[in-house]
Amino acid sequence: MQLDFNNKKAIRSAIGDELAELGKTNSNLVVLDADLSGSTKTSTFAKAFPERFFNVGIAEQNLITTALGLSLTGKIPFVASFAVFVTGRAYDQIRNSVCYQKGNVKIIGAHGGVTVGEDGASHQALEDVALMRELPNMTVICPADYEQAKRAVEFASKHNGPVYIRSSRIEVPCIYDASYKFDINKAIILQEGVDVTILATGDITSEAIKAVQILEENNINAELINVPVIKPLDKDTIINSANKTKFVVTVENHSIIGGLGSAAAECLSENAPHKLVRIGVNDTFGQSGKPNELLKYYELDGQSIADRIIKLLK
Repeated sequence: MQLDFNNKKAIRSAIGDELAELGKTNSNLVVLDADLSGSTKTSTFAKAFPERFFNVGIAEQNLITTALGLSLTGKIPFVASFAVFVTGRAYDQIRNSVCYQKGNVKIIGAHGGVTVGEDGASHQALEDVALMRELPNMTVICPADYEQAKRAVEFASKHNGPVYIRSSRIEVPCIYDASYKFDINKAIILQEGVDVTILATGDITSEAIKAVQILEENNINAELINVPVIKPLDKDTIINSANKTKFVVTVENHSIIGGLGSAAAECLSENAPHKLVRIGVNDTFGQSGKPNELLKYYELDGQSIADRIIKLLK
């Protein structure tokens, strides 16, 4: 597939824009932030509806419990902070207060992955998806671009129960247009192929598209599937693709432990055993650097992904 790499938007901006749009018609929607609204882009909602925006300060545990309290009064709270803080510092509250009670709280984990860049390892969440997908009652969504993120937020506002949406800092190419329809139960086949199945999620999906183009130049026909929902996982699409290709590769801006790679491995090992290779951050912390440099260093850029697949096929 062809992609306009000059047409870029930030996933975090989509979340702020959609919350502000939904706020016009849903008076029960409220937004809470942990003193990072400029970075998470919830500031867009705050400007439009200041009476429904709450900055709790740098207090992520209070952020979650306050949101739960608001949900019990009939409000639909969206909470936002950096992914590493909102999932790590408030894990106990998410587990016992929100998920255990099936609380109607929507959690935005901003700045996921090494593409946070110069902020370094302390701010680069590489384990947040693992933490969230293991929790009962939690839905986990990793949008690939601006439009998918908007539709994910729209879904979360209507869904009754906990939702985790992961966003990233950088601008990424627009893969989908305004006609895109989000389906919580479906992954999207971006290109059909027979040689290898590539499962990609989040902001790294555009790098997977680059890889597919490079593979085509090397006469390798890859099937590319965008997996925006890690939980519940669209097992049928993954199994059907794995059954017609030589092996499966997962690509994610996350640790190879506990994220999409682990979810796909569990799915295939139980239903249709196939060779699977996980491409992500290999059980290490991130570091400071420019996003593109870090993608190359951790071999998450399109060329590195393609090179890895070519080597595997040989």
